[in-house]
Amino acid sequence: MAKYPLPKFHFKVDWGGTNIGFTEVTGLTVETEVIEYRHGAAPEYNKTKQPGLQKYGNITMKRGTFENDNEFYTWWDQTKLFEEKGAKFRRDLTVSLLNENHEPIVAWKIKNAWPTKVQYADLKADANEIAIESVELAHEGVVISNKA
Repeated sequence: MAKYPLPKFHFKVDWGGTNIGFTEVTGLTVETEVIEYRHGAAPEYNKTKQPGLQKYGNITMKRGTFENDNEFYTWWDQTKLFEEKGAKFRRDLTVSLLNENHEPIVAWKIKNAWPTKVQYADLKADANEIAIESVELAHEGVVISNKA
């Protein structure tokens, strides 16, 4: 049986809010910073490169705008209260790529995510488009799991 790359259009997001389908998720990136070092007695005239701290890009999630739905704003608004005052605005999320049977085959588990930015649709009188809103999330790590 031939193997093919996975299509990216069939996914779901478990984010702790209403179970509404998202149109786009971007920023699932991981990176290791590079530390350059050279000691004075090194026989070569170049630096060595060592792995440094891990770094995670912000994640952006987009979905349609619905009547009486301000969940992105409500979540973002909780960040100004800070955790010292009892607000629990950090959430673990899971983004899952699904197969034809709607089962997760790859899952990105995102740790301690919180909204840094909420962006609403651009309004345009002559447009024929759905209103899309987005939320940008900072987080503290991502773990990838593959389902067999």
